[in-house]
Amino acid sequence: MPIHFGTDGWRAVISDSFTFGNLRMVAQAIADAALSTQWDFAGLPEADRRKFVVGFDTRFLSDRYAAEVARVLAANGFTVLLAQADAPTPTISYAVKHYKAAGGVMITASHNAPRYNGVKLKAAYGGSALPEDCRRVEVYINDNEERARGPNLMDFDQARRVGLIQKFNPLPVYFEHLSQLIRTDLIADNPQRFVVDSMYGSGRGVIRSFLHGSGCEIAEIRGEMNPGFGGTHPEPIAKNLGALAGAIGAGMGSFGLATDGDADRIGAMDERGNFVDPHKIMALALRYLVEKRGLSGAAVRTVSTTRMIDRLAARYGLQVYETPVGFNHIADHMMNEDVLIGGEESGGISFKGHIPEGDGPIMGLLLVEMIAEARKPLYEMVNDLLEEVGPAFYERADLRLARPVAKQEMTNLLLKNAPAEIGSQPVKEIGTLDGVKYLMSDDSWLLIRPSGTEPVLRVYAEGRSSAMVKALLAYGQNVASSVV
Repeated sequence: MPIHFGTDGWRAVISDSFTFGNLRMVAQAIADAALSTQWDFAGLPEADRRKFVVGFDTRFLSDRYAAEVARVLAANGFTVLLAQADAPTPTISYAVKHYKAAGGVMITASHNAPRYNGVKLKAAYGGSALPEDCRRVEVYINDNEERARGPNLMDFDQARRVGLIQKFNPLPVYFEHLSQLIRTDLIADNPQRFVVDSMYGSGRGVIRSFLHGSGCEIAEIRGEMNPGFGGTHPEPIAKNLGALAGAIGAGMGSFGLATDGDADRIGAMDERGNFVDPHKIMALALRYLVEKRGLSGAAVRTVSTTRMIDRLAARYGLQVYETPVGFNHIADHMMNEDVLIGGEESGGISFKGHIPEGDGPIMGLLLVEMIAEARKPLYEMVNDLLEEVGPAFYERADLRLARPVAKQEMTNLLLKNAPAEIGSQPVKEIGTLDGVKYLMSDDSWLLIRPSGTEPVLRVYAEGRSSAMVKALLAYGQNVASSVV
């Protein structure tokens, strides 16, 4: 099976195509790409271009896979900083920037099912590698395979002895960085009692450790090592957070935070057990950063993320950028412009001063700070937000088609048959940035993104009422049903 190295890396089923042999081929291709003159070194001096950071999550064999990547990189002349234990992806990304490395490799399949593992490739600036660097890796994979060129490999213990593999803890420098971005004094003035659901992922213990000594009472659930994630997807969405709702209901805390398998995504839950999705978290954060921190800058959101961001930005006189789905598009703006906050509907969010990378722990900590400062429950904070810039009801559905349809063909069909109105609201604008997006006159919207790899329509809807969301989704369902 060919290895496709897409944006941010490669994912596959363990022991199917995600094998030690294939992983070594990928690691060799990464080494070849990083040794080329075309690699994006983000201005690193020549002396620092032979250093890589490697980390891993809690999945089955992730630590072993990380060691194999380190062996290949060491054999190609790189000094490798290898995490001594599982760690969140954003801590590895920050370590790449802090230690001035040429890049980083994170062994993780993020929020995917337990049977998957993967490789995330990080660039010298502390975010996902540019698409052209990912394509370059893929070219080397194919080229090495055609030439029957196997990976260079160095004995692990020998690499340790000569200093080419050095184990390290990424948390201390990450915590030092967070202490510049999170107002721990505000938190200490009003310590919170809450639950952290790590979903058995590599975010386990991070929020609690950072807030040690703040006076907060933090109960952590699903924080033990469980490579099978308890049989669920480690994705912090409502249907996967029954354990968190149960913990809050049992009185273990007044609200909850949840991070995904590699802790680059955030979700939350209020004291009544209501899921607080990333749309609301990002909107709350934008309002707080402007009104309480006095910060400014652009807001960047993906095409599938709430228009509450736009309504807040209009109030504050801030520029809004809409990007295709994927945090790498947000990162482009964060690296090149004055950006206050950037985020996507899946829970990857970052803000000014931080690396251009979705970060679950820092957004969870910012939410704790917001609650401590407001001195009111999360439920009330969300209600206040919705009264100001809502209402906003959001749903997503993946609809299977009766037959495969080319992505461009589906896009053309959606444009040709564009409706004049949906749910009695006129369509005022049609966008084609990533799929087809119908924007209604009341700021409700429907996004239909045809999959490029399977017969599926991904349908996202935000309405100013639950009835409007149902009407939007029903339109998407009719589109899917009409493909015969």
